[in-house]
Amino acid sequence: MHDLETFFGPNAGYVLELYERYQQNPAAIDEATRAIFDSWSSTEQPVTTAPVETRAPAPQDQGRNVAHIVAANNLAHAIRERGHLGAHLDPLGNEPPGDPALMLETYGLSEYDLAQLPPDIIGGHSAEGAANALEAINALRAMYSGSISYEFDQVKSPDERGWLRDAVGLHLYHREPSGADARRLLKRMTQVEAFERYLHQAFTAQKRFSIEGTDILVPMLDEIISAAIDSETKNVMIGMAHRGRLNVMAHVLNKPYASIFSEFTHARHEEGTPLTDSFGYGWTGDVKYHLGAEHVLDEGASVELKVILAPNPSHLEFVNPVVSGMARASQEIRTVSGSPLLDVDHTLAIQIHGDAAFPGEGVVSETLNMWHLRGYWVGGSIHLIVNNQLGFTTDPDSSRSTHFASDVAKGFGIPIIHVNADDPYACLTAVRIAHAYRDRFHKDVLVDLVGYRRWGHNEGDEPAFTQPQMYEIIRSHPTARELFAQRLVERQILTQDEAQQIWDEAIHELEQAKREADSGAIKVERVVDQGDMAHYPIDFSVPPVTAEVLQRYNEELLNWPKSFHPHSKLERVMQRRANALGPEGGIDWGHAEALAFATILASGTPIRLTGQDSERGTFNHRHAVLHSREGHMTFLPLQKFPEARSSFTVYNSPLSETAPLGFEYGYSVQAPDSLVLWEAQYGDFANVAQVIIDQFLASGRAKWRQDSSVVMLLPHGYEGNGPEHSSARLERYLHLAAEDNWRIANCSTAAQYFHLLRLQAYLLPSYPRPLIIMTPKSLLRHPLASSRLSDLVEGSFQSVINDPRASQDPKAVRRVVFCSGKIAIDLLSHESRMHNEDTAIVRVELLYPFPKRSLKRVLEGYTNASEFIWVQEEPRNMGAWEYIAPRIQQLLGDKATLRVIARPERSSPAAGFWDIHAAEQEQIIKEAAGVSVSQKETGGKHVR
Repeated sequence: MHDLETFFGPNAGYVLELYERYQQNPAAIDEATRAIFDSWSSTEQPVTTAPVETRAPAPQDQGRNVAHIVAANNLAHAIRERGHLGAHLDPLGNEPPGDPALMLETYGLSEYDLAQLPPDIIGGHSAEGAANALEAINALRAMYSGSISYEFDQVKSPDERGWLRDAVGLHLYHREPSGADARRLLKRMTQVEAFERYLHQAFTAQKRFSIEGTDILVPMLDEIISAAIDSETKNVMIGMAHRGRLNVMAHVLNKPYASIFSEFTHARHEEGTPLTDSFGYGWTGDVKYHLGAEHVLDEGASVELKVILAPNPSHLEFVNPVVSGMARASQEIRTVSGSPLLDVDHTLAIQIHGDAAFPGEGVVSETLNMWHLRGYWVGGSIHLIVNNQLGFTTDPDSSRSTHFASDVAKGFGIPIIHVNADDPYACLTAVRIAHAYRDRFHKDVLVDLVGYRRWGHNEGDEPAFTQPQMYEIIRSHPTARELFAQRLVERQILTQDEAQQIWDEAIHELEQAKREADSGAIKVERVVDQGDMAHYPIDFSVPPVTAEVLQRYNEELLNWPKSFHPHSKLERVMQRRANALGPEGGIDWGHAEALAFATILASGTPIRLTGQDSERGTFNHRHAVLHSREGHMTFLPLQKFPEARSSFTVYNSPLSETAPLGFEYGYSVQAPDSLVLWEAQYGDFANVAQVIIDQFLASGRAKWRQDSSVVMLLPHGYEGNGPEHSSARLERYLHLAAEDNWRIANCSTAAQYFHLLRLQAYLLPSYPRPLIIMTPKSLLRHPLASSRLSDLVEGSFQSVINDPRASQDPKAVRRVVFCSGKIAIDLLSHESRMHNEDTAIVRVELLYPFPKRSLKRVLEGYTNASEFIWVQEEPRNMGAWEYIAPRIQQLLGDKATLRVIARPERSSPAAGFWDIHAAEQEQIIKEAAGVSVSQKETGGKHVR
């Protein structure tokens, strides 16, 4: 019989129309199609389970058989495509939404009609062993509409869809466990449930965010890790929110029960206030269900796998890109020049999501969008939605516009497996298929684990206030362990007494651990900070580099293949760098960066630079990737740099900030040997990544002892381009600066940037901290911001730059003007500077840690100064003023009062009109230079 599997939708109608024409006039049909219909007429016999008449079917019967064949084939296709809409996924017994396409009546079929047809018309593996089409359809429904179901149609590759359907139809990953395996699974489920029940009784009303209702998550993780070991994976990185986190730490990360109990005792002592704060140990710690953990599974001499659970704040899904970055860093070999070597089988990323957060948090979509980008690919992640069917107190119809929580993933072509959390075997099948798919195709895959939440959002919450009917069902619903134990008893795999014994053993182990915790043998770890490190980084001496070495590096970076022809204008721009190392100077910002990168690579430190348009540079200043005029060839000078002892990569990022910055933070945590830089297109755009900045970069070390050295390059400076292209919000980083958590710099010369990058790379092994740099725009090619070769060779990073002219005669100085970044160049280049002998312009290049000693030395030279001013471009309530004022005032003591020259306090950081900007800027500069400015000159605008 001809294969009718593809006859659905318009195809089916077309086939029936052709068949009707064939019946009226066979000659009207083309020869190939007529041969098919001839075979139908000559071979079709009604298929029944009872004896039938041995006569050829009448013409009308033949047409009806063909219609039934096409209809049955359409039904089979609908089940494969939409069977999940009829699947029984809810453990609480709610009926699935269904779909008319899954009903026999939609196709004019009855069970009798299907029983008359042969099974092979259904196609696929469901027909194997079936007596007729009805049995084949029923088998197909069991595959796609049982307690597990699938959505594969969004997968674009025919090969992948075929593999997925074979995985389902051939039951390749459906394993009926042995009696011993079933007992082990019951023991694991018992440990999971007993742990939660014991916590509930021993620490009444304390928050733990119980896993109960999706208990099978732990055995599912066990199954994935076991498969990862079989695939010779070396690392598994897990990201998850707080729901079920303690259980995962106890049973997947092997954190001792006694340690967890001790944390509960500590929390009860002073809920919400970590003990370390009270004793001044210099770090805050975090609540127990945000902490991370590591565990090494040692299965013998040949198998060792490390499992890492990344710490995560309450900002739910924001750990997703962080874990992806950690995985990518773990997969790369960076001890080679050029691009790092990537082994995606070395590390597996597992992302565990909440059903409300998955569609609700935009960072999820951002992270999914990166899965196949060359700078962010990790060989596929396994996503698990822990689906409680409830977000805090919000029902699904109020939290998403789609039926399934997983629907967001369909837009990225990710296969989805839905599974009922009360069916352990189906759940294990789901993750086996998921891991096998990732292992074969190295793409993302998602499992939607549909369960419930036995308690409220936290254990002190009463969920029946908002979902009374749901929780009435939950109260009487048996646990997954109870259901599974009963299933095994009915199958005589074990007895009820044996199941009870397993429970008693689990409780006994927990009681022993509680006694150990109560004895005081387990202590909450306290970490002593290294003390006051406020001046530590600037005291380092980075090994110098000679002029000869820099000249050689410069030549090598300007040497591209003769067959490679960049744009003619770009070629001239790059060739100007050949002359910039001469006596007249002219080393601009991008050039200094390239030379710094070269010295860092030559020292053996890998570099990773990403950001929006970072390959070229937003302001056409970097050109780390050169493009040929002909074809699509590219050339990366730093990847071909012959002196390099480590890898260099630069990638343009997607047009988003949250996930890309989170990725780089995670990468830097896992690759502490690497200089990792993320660049915003404009510094203002980093606002979008504020959660990553607040919860990870600024506080990760204090909360989780997690070191990062990621560098944020934030274009900053007032050039009249409006509120969203002026300020990188320097004040926000300074407000978050405390406990030596990071470094914040606002450099005014290319040489300073050169030295700061080298210092950051040099400090990686001994003193890792994030570095926030306010990078310039108009200064990128400004003559006063450019440097000479001698500045790179002889100098070092200066946290404070004294006024070289004023320091020649410090006694003559009456006014000291402090400033930072671009405004310093504006002041130095203003015409009034030539006539102002009594004013010293002091540049504070490192804002945090505050360079107290360096500033003090400068001030000691200006003994006759009586006026001290801080000058900034930003409004008075922004920029560095509120941070810097008390610190400089402390140095001044009673000698004088520091005042400020700035734009007036505002809600928006900058004016949107050029004339207003220019007038304000002129007034700031003239007043700072000591030139009186009338309101008439500035259009009546007040600055201070």
